[in-house]
Amino acid sequence: MNKPIRTISIFCMFLFLALMANATYLQFWQADDLNEDPRNRRIIEAAYSRERGAILVGRNPVAESVPSNDEYRFQRTYDLPFMYAPITGFFSFYTQTGLEQTQNEVLSGEDPRLFVTRLVDLLSNQDNEGGSVELTIDPDAQQAAYDGLANNPNLPGDVKGSVVAIEPNTGKILAMVSLPSYDPNKLASHDLESVDDVYERLVADPDEPLINRATSKRLPPGSTFKLVTAAAAIESGLYSVDDDVPAGAIYDVPQTTSDIGNDGRTACSPAQVPFATAMEWSCNTTFARMANELGTEKMLEQAEAFGFNTDYLEDLPQAQSVYPDDANEPETAQTGIGQFEVAATPLQMAMVSAAIANGGTVMRPYLVNKVQSADYQDLEQTDPEELSQAVSASTADDLTELMVSTVDNGTADDAAIAGVEVAGKTGTAQSGIEAVPPYAWFTSFAPADNPQVAVAVVIESADIPRGEIAGGTYGGPIAKAVMEAILG
Repeated sequence: MNKPIRTISIFCMFLFLALMANATYLQFWQADDLNEDPRNRRIIEAAYSRERGAILVGRNPVAESVPSNDEYRFQRTYDLPFMYAPITGFFSFYTQTGLEQTQNEVLSGEDPRLFVTRLVDLLSNQDNEGGSVELTIDPDAQQAAYDGLANNPNLPGDVKGSVVAIEPNTGKILAMVSLPSYDPNKLASHDLESVDDVYERLVADPDEPLINRATSKRLPPGSTFKLVTAAAAIESGLYSVDDDVPAGAIYDVPQTTSDIGNDGRTACSPAQVPFATAMEWSCNTTFARMANELGTEKMLEQAEAFGFNTDYLEDLPQAQSVYPDDANEPETAQTGIGQFEVAATPLQMAMVSAAIANGGTVMRPYLVNKVQSADYQDLEQTDPEELSQAVSASTADDLTELMVSTVDNGTADDAAIAGVEVAGKTGTAQSGIEAVPPYAWFTSFAPADNPQVAVAVVIESADIPRGEIAGGTYGGPIAKAVMEAILG
């Protein structure tokens, strides 16, 4: 063999070896990255054409795939779309959100728990079907929560707000509603140009309909946070439930020229009042002073015991509720009444009530009750999990007593249910922005002696005169309707 031929042969051999090395690298080391690359249209089209599993409330699908007569073979559809969109999210050609995203491996059939199902499908030459996800949602409670926000004659105009209901002793989320909402069917459409238009409008909407306000919108919790302040005061031994506590018409905030008042609630005007009276009439002067007597460290410790500054929801994206770790004395006074930099999601305030209802134990909240195969055989059920012991059982009993008194004799009377002892707390929080009206909050649980449900309601805005906004007036009846739906 002459030299030119030998040179060309060696060069071709190196090219062949380079080709084999590259093929091996792509097939084995880079395969997962290439499959997950959003630019991989073949993978996208295959996933979009697959029959995904259903998202179930009870036995009824609120999201499912049905056969279609186009190139994609299956169309994702959503029943009761506006009611469930903040939970289900949407599955589109481009992306997924909500449970469609967090449960994608199950719904697409790729989850390891569905290995046997995938193997049977492969051996029988059938297309891979996704598994189903059964939710903890109670359909009656969900309907009551949605009607309370969306179809409430006392809340005219475009309502922004949310409702969350939890089973106290397990952490099951029984209802979760957020307004404004959207129609995920329009985002799951096979008309991709229309999907682009709809998505761009939703993203640009200043009312943020794509946000689940129940888990991802943090607002000052106002007077509902007084439950945390009271818990810290009782737990630390500063006051007992039977004590008289400091009150007064005005609290002169230390180190400032500012005063904290009680918005005209004259029951708070004496220098001292019974602890029950302070909670019943939500005396700002009591709880601001109480927070300063406790100090920032004890307030922070108590807030975090209830779940503030913590991630705990695994089934949906969650914004951490916040209690500041560096508040000075005047700022600490404001935190005692749920202002300054205290910010909470409705889910968090439902967890505060649920923990009190559950003897002081905070349970991890969850939405996915069961994972099932394509033919609805149970593969895994979620077990309740304790997160923390926020307060002792005796302190929880004392807080329950104060909350029941607030429904029976104070500002939370709109949540009263005939023949049922209800525990509740109102809140009206200043937004901190002059042009933005206050937020109306309400949190409660029932029955007080055998709790089955804890609820939090927040009305972020509605067509209500600024001076009439009150947590009890507007949140109380909604919480009552949700509790009645659970109690039957």
